[in-house]
Amino acid sequence: MEHNSTFPIKQTELDMLRDEATSYIKSIQWEQGAKAKSRDKNNKDESILLYLSRANNGTSTTEITSVSKTILALKKRLLPDSVAIPVYLNQTLFVVQEGLTLGIWIKDSYYDASGLTSLNQNKSALDATGKREFESKMHTATAFMLFATSYKILHDLKPHASDDLSVMKQKFAGIPEVSLLSPIKGISCALFYFDKYLGHPDIIKSDKDVIDFTVVYFEALIDEIQLRKNSLEYTETIEDRTYKLENSEFAVAGWSNVFSGTAKSVEFNKIKFEQIVGNRDAKHFARRLTERMLSYDFSVKKNPFQELGGFMPVFMGYGIPGTGKSMLIAAIATRLKEHCDALDIPFLFHPMPDTLISTFQGGSAEKMVEWMKPMQDPSKLIFAPIDDAENNLQERTAQGVSAGVKEVIGVFLRYTEGAYAVNYGNSSIGLFTNLPEMLDKAVISRVQGRFKIDGARTEHDFLDQDHLWWRKLDDTMPNFVNMQGPENYSYLQNQGLAKNMGEILSHVEKPTEARVHAIYDAVEKQFKTNQHLFFANLYKAMQDEFPFFSSRDVRNIQSAISLRLTDFDLEEDWFTNPEIYFKQDYDTKFNMLQELMRSNMKGLNFSEIRRQEVVRYLDNVATIADTDFKRKVDARVNQLNIEMEARKTFDNA
Repeated sequence: MEHNSTFPIKQTELDMLRDEATSYIKSIQWEQGAKAKSRDKNNKDESILLYLSRANNGTSTTEITSVSKTILALKKRLLPDSVAIPVYLNQTLFVVQEGLTLGIWIKDSYYDASGLTSLNQNKSALDATGKREFESKMHTATAFMLFATSYKILHDLKPHASDDLSVMKQKFAGIPEVSLLSPIKGISCALFYFDKYLGHPDIIKSDKDVIDFTVVYFEALIDEIQLRKNSLEYTETIEDRTYKLENSEFAVAGWSNVFSGTAKSVEFNKIKFEQIVGNRDAKHFARRLTERMLSYDFSVKKNPFQELGGFMPVFMGYGIPGTGKSMLIAAIATRLKEHCDALDIPFLFHPMPDTLISTFQGGSAEKMVEWMKPMQDPSKLIFAPIDDAENNLQERTAQGVSAGVKEVIGVFLRYTEGAYAVNYGNSSIGLFTNLPEMLDKAVISRVQGRFKIDGARTEHDFLDQDHLWWRKLDDTMPNFVNMQGPENYSYLQNQGLAKNMGEILSHVEKPTEARVHAIYDAVEKQFKTNQHLFFANLYKAMQDEFPFFSSRDVRNIQSAISLRLTDFDLEEDWFTNPEIYFKQDYDTKFNMLQELMRSNMKGLNFSEIRRQEVVRYLDNVATIADTDFKRKVDARVNQLNIEMEARKTFDNA
């Protein structure tokens, strides 16, 4: 649903609610439900769950807890010599208080917008229908308040938390219960378990753990609310508006949560292209992608390369296992991050999470929307790789494909082309796969740039791959590697980047796939490759042989040729002195690129580029079509060979 209006959250209004938030931090009362008390004792983390369920010594009386007292006790335990509350503990306490303040404001706003305020005032006079509406709106108000509170806490604390929270997540045994009965009960229940965890000696070992745990806890609370939100009613006045906090980036837009997946850049290993052996095509493509993304203009929210036809919102890298897919993802991210840092541009590394497919109906679509949403943010450069893309974007017609995969593909198609598709030229999705033939056909047709990730291919590639390995030994123990090096080759000299695609494709003469080769030869007997009719007839013959070949493929070929026309290096000094190009306004950048494009095209032969790109694309189509069939045949042949061998062994026994 579109958010059609934005409401400000004013600081002066928050100031009036802060005392109420502080009172909850000082003291809340909660009586555990029977279910939470008798949690499954065989759970993965018995000690912590038992500790939570016996939080009030097994009695059923209401217990009073105080987060602020627990934080003070932590200070004494962790930092006995310090006089002031140390910075992390202080920061957490302050952030939780601010989160509650904002949540209370959001709840009040929902009360007014949904008509709950007047129902509340006339509570005693309500009939059965009115009472039901009142209760239902109370649940929704409480859920939205807890959502907004958690969201604000994550917004403020996530930048200070550790990048890897997996250890903390393993210690965390979930939230035993969530109450949505009323705002007071909602806050009391959430703070009660938050407080119990903070008091558990195994959870908090250092003051930094307090921030990490708070992030893990409130992420879990958001997940719990997301699971329940489909059963909530009267949510229209939540979903039709955005609340923006004054003098801040922070906004609450319905239930959308940019932190799921991650809206904070994920950590990655820093890798230089020179450390990747072979893969010339892939490295060249990756370099072009980074240069094009960096040309994005933040003020007009456009990229000049889009206008020149040289930008790829969706691309694909494919190759056999072990050829460096993950290294390539890291190298693209490294290069983008380094340039973004130098140019002072915000960068988001946004890989698709592994946990996208949900067992809940509709759950996968929801998670996929949450992952795709940040890519519509025009205020940063976004690189969004999908590693092992065949897992989440598998051919929908194949047997046994889950409903979750179909939901994910539906969202992917909607957001990459169609009414929802917004591409400013600042984000690019990369599909990386060993099995392109297993990807859904409609997904593949969205791919505008494709390249092979084929690893080491030449004698020098294998020399360099070994050199990268034994070099480390040589550094620690000189002369230990007592072997002779090559005479006319200095290590890694061939691992640099190609000047342009022509250098890589100069040997592309004829298709390598037999069926495409035969079609190509037949058409070449009738027409020359510099005639337009050659390509028209080639496409027609391809379609006869491969029925799924369509005008979408022709469009993809056209965009591959446009990419070649923009296949030029940006000038070296543009990077060393950003004022020359990167910091210029959009029109200046566009004109500078047009100049470069013109001078680059002088040395090019259009019909030859067209022929190379067509051959490359058609080979790829055939590879994808044939590999599936070949794999089935190979598996069958292998099975028959095993049976024959077994029979021989049996006869000889």
